[in-house]
Amino acid sequence: MFKIRTLSLALLTAALCSRTAGGAEHNDLRTLPYTALKQHRTAIDRELASLANYSLRSGTGAIGYRSNFYDDEFHTEWIEVEFQAEHALDNVILVPVIRRDAQTGFQADGFPRSFRLIAGTRSDLRGTVVAEYTPEQRFLPRIAPLVIPCGGISASWIRIEADRLSLRAFDERYAFQLSEIMAFSGPENAALHQLVHSKSNRRDGLAWGAQFAVDGFVPYLMDAASGEKSVAFMSRINPENLPSLTIDLGRSVPVSRLHLHAIDTSDVLPQALSSDFGIPRRMHLEGAGRPDFSDAVPLLDLNLSDIYHMAPVMVWTFPQTACRYVRLNITEPAADRDHGAAGPRFGFAEIELYSPSGNAALGRPVTGTNILENPNRSCARLTDGRNMYGTILSTRTWMEQLARRHDLETERPRVEAELNARHERQKNNLRRLGWLSALLAGGIGATFLIDRLLRLRQIRAMEQRIAADLHDELGANLHTIGLLSDLAENAKNSPEERSLYHQRIRDVTERSGIAVRSCTNMFSSTALSKGLRDDMQRTAQRIMAGIEHDFAIEGEENISRLRPRTCFDLFLFYKESLVNISRHSGATRFSTRLKITPARISLTIRDTGRGLAGADSAGIPKSLKRRARLLRAEISVETPPEGGTAIHLQIRPRRGGRLFRRNLS
Repeated sequence: MFKIRTLSLALLTAALCSRTAGGAEHNDLRTLPYTALKQHRTAIDRELASLANYSLRSGTGAIGYRSNFYDDEFHTEWIEVEFQAEHALDNVILVPVIRRDAQTGFQADGFPRSFRLIAGTRSDLRGTVVAEYTPEQRFLPRIAPLVIPCGGISASWIRIEADRLSLRAFDERYAFQLSEIMAFSGPENAALHQLVHSKSNRRDGLAWGAQFAVDGFVPYLMDAASGEKSVAFMSRINPENLPSLTIDLGRSVPVSRLHLHAIDTSDVLPQALSSDFGIPRRMHLEGAGRPDFSDAVPLLDLNLSDIYHMAPVMVWTFPQTACRYVRLNITEPAADRDHGAAGPRFGFAEIELYSPSGNAALGRPVTGTNILENPNRSCARLTDGRNMYGTILSTRTWMEQLARRHDLETERPRVEAELNARHERQKNNLRRLGWLSALLAGGIGATFLIDRLLRLRQIRAMEQRIAADLHDELGANLHTIGLLSDLAENAKNSPEERSLYHQRIRDVTERSGIAVRSCTNMFSSTALSKGLRDDMQRTAQRIMAGIEHDFAIEGEENISRLRPRTCFDLFLFYKESLVNISRHSGATRFSTRLKITPARISLTIRDTGRGLAGADSAGIPKSLKRRARLLRAEISVETPPEGGTAIHLQIRPRRGGRLFRRNLS
């Protein structure tokens, strides 16, 4: 189960680091659908809630490695870790030195801007470049560890070569600094307490030596996101009878690593006591297969004489030894300055004993000798797998979770920015849609208004047309009736002729009634177009009674194709022309020429009279001009040299208009 989890974490970390190494910034965010982008943000938040937090430690102690410092960044520095044996490396983890800045908060200090990781074996002193990092990959700023996947490469040494340094904020000079170098092969940190070489062997006091880069101390407190908190074990010490703690592992287990977790003296700042509170200065670890330790084997002798050897989590390795019982003997308690009036005390938050399968001490019973046990801080707290923040993680899982948190916290603002950009675009689109809707509504309203105005205009034109038609038709008929009445009066001595005139008066009266009715359906009627020739001839005979008349039509076969409205308007124009000639010209003879072609209609009316009445400056009577306008025709009037008057009407179809019906069947 541990191997599966380790492999999964390795693959996940490799994917994240390869993306970082490539300098990509998740360019696919723009291509993700909006719903998928929100789900991505939710997944980030959900995963962040499950990862360890950046809780930074306080107090004093060793910090890590620092190189020589320079006035500019372009210098080469390196640090190399030599393993005791060859290991197949899963990843190398670099933990930065962290500084506190008043403006930007906590940031990595002296972490190289450009470097490479080289791994080799004793037979390969030159080594292989495993990974290279440049400023374009944007792995800075950070406070989290940087996980470098190694793909299982075999190595007995690793080297970090920095060729572009970064600023050390303390004195604004350039240096190469690392808090810790870890090289994991499975759960084991192969670099822990190994031999270290470096180009610069500075020792600024006891805090910056090269050996501190592999002491296992990191600038974080183990603050997991899961599990309930647990207070640490603590007991008084009788200097005459020094205590010991015994852990029963339940069966013989090969152990090779001891983790001691210091007491978390407070969850507030400042802490009331020093960070090494309760840690004995000397201890001895031994293992046995029998409960009486008659077959005891020494595992570790621990000398914690100064604070540089102490940290929230202290790690030691020893040769792998199979044992069922492990005992930690206190051989020298802490100094009197930490005890107070009540006397010496000692304690730990957790004791872990690691075998290849994990922490063998987890949940195992612990018994104490020569201790004054507090019910609230009993020995059972030492192996419950929890500290005051929650679950205690393995070092590799802890570092990988912090690195993963950095990647997600770097990714989330980009996701949020993309969502905000899309929200803004949606707002702009909605705003534009609102304006378009308003314009559309205005356009629709204007369309309705224009349509109504056009309809009113059409109705008005229709009224004018009907009025003009009634005026012309009835005027012509009344004029004809007047003429016939005069003729009937003159023929009072001829009963037959007088009767004929009375009959014609009756016919004209009936046609007047028909004309009134036809004005209401003149646009749908086709009766006139079927007998236009006859109607024009009858009208000429009726209006111009007693005047010699010559009538001719060219293209008569096209009459039946004329639109009823065109035919009707043409007939009324002809009738109005005859009325004007009859009333005012005094003509004794006239002629009519009508020519109909697909391209145009031409009408010419000539008379021998003295001219037309009601003409404008161009010599065109207003009534005829009105009729020509209804036909969309061109009208002209001329006076030939031989005398009389000629009226010319030209009708051509305009753009979008037509003279003939569409359906010719």
